[in-house]
Amino acid sequence: MAYSLIIPKEYQPALSLRETQHAIKSIKDSFQQALAFALTLDRVTAPLLVPSDCGINDDLSGVERKVRFSIKEMGEDAEIVQSLAKWKRMALYRYGYHAGEGIYTDMNAIRRDDDVDNIHSIFVDQWDWEKVITREDRTLDFLKETVVAIVKAIAFTHRKVQLRYPRLGTNTIVEKPFFITAEELEALYPALSPKEREREICREHKTVFLMQIGGKLKSGERHGMRAPDYDDWALNGDLLFWNEVLQDALELSSMGIRVDRDSLRAQLSEAGALDRYAHEYHKLIDSDTLPLTIGGGIGQSRLCMLMLGKAHIGEVQVSVWPEEMQKKCEAGGIALL
Repeated sequence: MAYSLIIPKEYQPALSLRETQHAIKSIKDSFQQALAFALTLDRVTAPLLVPSDCGINDDLSGVERKVRFSIKEMGEDAEIVQSLAKWKRMALYRYGYHAGEGIYTDMNAIRRDDDVDNIHSIFVDQWDWEKVITREDRTLDFLKETVVAIVKAIAFTHRKVQLRYPRLGTNTIVEKPFFITAEELEALYPALSPKEREREICREHKTVFLMQIGGKLKSGERHGMRAPDYDDWALNGDLLFWNEVLQDALELSSMGIRVDRDSLRAQLSEAGALDRYAHEYHKLIDSDTLPLTIGGGIGQSRLCMLMLGKAHIGEVQVSVWPEEMQKKCEAGGIALL
């Protein structure tokens, strides 16, 4: 099996396994409260599985295989969610939320085709959030304001963790994000790959929000693949932080202002996916029935990994790993849970 693995030289975690478990709970408790306060969000219950072919499950980049199984009592298939991007918008409509109000939830998913390395696992855990906005809010300025609020909640949580565990060091999370578009980033580093560009811009600015991901750049390439039916590719982005332990960029959140009727049709046309209008979700957007929203996902394990100075996501979550990776981690001082 091919996978990448970084073993930092002379790596030694600051916290024991037991302290790590306590710290994970502290981070999750603190951050979700800070996030809810910053964005005016209610906590709701979310699904682990949805009916197959209902159009609600996230297609990610469009090639990942979903985990599907049959249900004995129903005579139909269900599949484990890959994210809740579409479900959240439907929930806001069904629950009667208005502009300025939103929801968040714990999202657990299985992405069977994800890489397994220092920051990727087939088990995905994140805070999924979504908020109703107005037509006037569909701007880059509003997107940036939301990013700033999220980064402040992250920095606040980080300070609390450092006060509780001084051994974690005095490194800080830069509270002022640097904003740059994928087009601008490509122009800055034309000879580098998208991931290499992210590494270099994060090395310099530490906290970066990379905007407008999904559409083709001037080079004809895309910085990254995005499903065409939830984020507006002109109003989305990834929140990246510099990971000192791995000396690399760490994507902590993918988020954006969601498609409206016009951007949905344009993006589905570009993706050759107009057949999706057969689904209720897409019909409700096309008829302007669903509310306009902004939303995203924030990785729970990745947040803990960043704040606790861990070298591998398996140090803060329980998942399954190749046997060879387990042996290399053990030899390198990385204790997988």
